[in-house]
Amino acid sequence: MTDIHPTAIVEDGAVIGEGVHIGPYSTIGPNVELAEGVTLEAHVVVAGHTSIGAGTHIFPFASIGHKPQDLKYAGEVTYLTVGTNNQIREHVTMSPGTVGGGGVTRVGDNCLFMMGAHVGHDCQVGNHAILANNATLAGHVELDDFVILGGLSAVRQWSRIGTGAIIGGMTGVEFDVIPYGSAIGDRARLAGLNLVGLKRKGLPREQIHALRAAYRALFESQDGTLRSRAEALAAESADQPLVKTVTDFILDKDDRRFCTPRSED
Repeated sequence: MTDIHPTAIVEDGAVIGEGVHIGPYSTIGPNVELAEGVTLEAHVVVAGHTSIGAGTHIFPFASIGHKPQDLKYAGEVTYLTVGTNNQIREHVTMSPGTVGGGGVTRVGDNCLFMMGAHVGHDCQVGNHAILANNATLAGHVELDDFVILGGLSAVRQWSRIGTGAIIGGMTGVEFDVIPYGSAIGDRARLAGLNLVGLKRKGLPREQIHALRAAYRALFESQDGTLRSRAEALAAESADQPLVKTVTDFILDKDDRRFCTPRSED
């Protein structure tokens, strides 16, 4: 039940699932796996040790799985894993991992990558992420679920973006962004919480109010450091799931710098 255009090239060894559509002039490498129902429009290239999950739709001129843009890469076998039901639009690029970064780039399910978006080597992208036109992830970036990156934004290598955060267009992210945070600026600063996203998810009002109070305690207080304030909040708000998500994110590692309203801490 597959539909492969006669001008497409599918190299020996590629695994093609049922119901896959491969459009004109697309090229599929020998170590590629396309799960059932994947659609590749015309002029799509999928290379390397790459697997594409069921129902994912890739648009013309996307380049998926070619060797990473890392000068240390010397041809080692590394992987790119893309989940199910993703929309990967025109000219999107995604790189496999590197040995130094764990060897695997992962993309979750139900994501939208708009025109020209880039996922660098060793990135870990969660579910329901949206990268608008020309949004760029450098190597080793971690994006949790439901993150939105505005057009022409860029995230520096090794940065983390917490669940539900939103990054404004043309914003350069240098440090970690807390879950549900809203970051803007040529060098990103926090501009509050992603309240629109929280309300769209239908979260209880009392949880959102608790999160707003926690934000004020974390970023408007002058007492101690960001970490010490997060530790105090974690002890006081163990019964508030949204607050706990933020404090866990901050306290997870002790060597991180965070995007703040004042670009400090």
